[in-house]
Amino acid sequence: MEIHCERRVLANGLSVVTHEDHTCPIVAVNVWYHVGSKNERPGRTGFAHLFEHLMFEGSAHHDSGYFQPLQAAGALLNGSTNADRTNYWEVVPTGAVDLALWLESDRMGYLLPALTEAKFANQREVVLNERRQNYENRPYGLSAMATLNALYPPEHPYHWLTIGVPDDLRATTLDEVRAFFAAYYHPGNASLAIAGAISPDEAFALAEQYFGEIPAGPPVTRPELESPVLSGEQRLFLEDRVELARLYLAWHSPAMFAPGDADLDLVSDLLASGKTSRLYQRLVYETRLATEVAAFQQSRESSSYFQVVATAAPGHTLGEIETAITEEIERFAADGPTADELARVMAQAEAQFVYRLQAVGGFGGKSDQLNAYNVLLGDPDSLQRDLDRYLQVTPQTLAAATRTFLRPEARVAVSVVPAGQAGLVLPGSGPATVH
Repeated sequence: MEIHCERRVLANGLSVVTHEDHTCPIVAVNVWYHVGSKNERPGRTGFAHLFEHLMFEGSAHHDSGYFQPLQAAGALLNGSTNADRTNYWEVVPTGAVDLALWLESDRMGYLLPALTEAKFANQREVVLNERRQNYENRPYGLSAMATLNALYPPEHPYHWLTIGVPDDLRATTLDEVRAFFAAYYHPGNASLAIAGAISPDEAFALAEQYFGEIPAGPPVTRPELESPVLSGEQRLFLEDRVELARLYLAWHSPAMFAPGDADLDLVSDLLASGKTSRLYQRLVYETRLATEVAAFQQSRESSSYFQVVATAAPGHTLGEIETAITEEIERFAADGPTADELARVMAQAEAQFVYRLQAVGGFGGKSDQLNAYNVLLGDPDSLQRDLDRYLQVTPQTLAAATRTFLRPEARVAVSVVPAGQAGLVLPGSGPATVH
């Protein structure tokens, strides 16, 4: 299984990856910058996500919004930021490739001349409002902050959310933001994927035409981070404007692509994906302790975490839910999956890799995958290498990963309960710190 591609590196360090696919008369332009909230520091957080907004607000040669001209040409476009990377993408008709590449190159090379105090202040308020909407005022929205704050020490860059801390954003100056952009948003720290109805030669020529003149930028020093080790279980609680109590259990787990990462991804499916999964059967179907349950391996470049989330059914306690989850995880750690369970999740995993080949652009499309592999693994042609991680697991490796990482004494347990009902929290819990 592969996404056939070619890669060249321009003189300024920009890595360019092409993929030819004439299924539809469209071209996907996808840019990854190897910068995220992991590159920030305590007291100055939220910069990477702030630039996700600012880079849609205009650059020196197009000092206006980016959506209007691209959408007028029939394009789809968006961007996103996480702890490890920032990406922007457009999917355009073949006749609008030049427009997409010109706009992307202009904001890479010439954003700062158009970055004014007014734009900065405006988008900072937009980000603060987004945080209020998506976290502070959303039911259970503070749980992610409480979990990360407990899993990682304050000096670790995974300690805070990508959206940043409000006081940090309010204290940030325009000069500090400009310095952050100059350090990370340049060809030497970027990967450009051009995929679709375009030949590699034409794609490389256009990349050189539009991006070749941009200076390489300074060398980027990657933060060397170790995954912290929890000395014991931490039990915390939050009161929120919710109707039902919910329990969040989180463990440190292997970094993205590291040994054990794929195993725990499959363990999350075996535990809580679908109505035949172990935790759904135990918590929702058989005992009716919970109304819903989910699990996932949150893979990150330097350190991941595994999480199980369950919402208590009326009349049942988080203590009952915690006991049931712990028992099921321990049973899986001892015995591993059955043959039928393993066949199911392996088929699901392989099918997901096939589904990812359907779209040429957008989040998770082929152009996005090429950039992900290029930035994180150093080789865009890594689809089969990624799939092999899943095909090589065994019942023994799944059980071993569970025993190693999902231990009760090495987890964070966050109880979120209705306001004024602190008596519903998991026994032994203390107030959580969120910021």
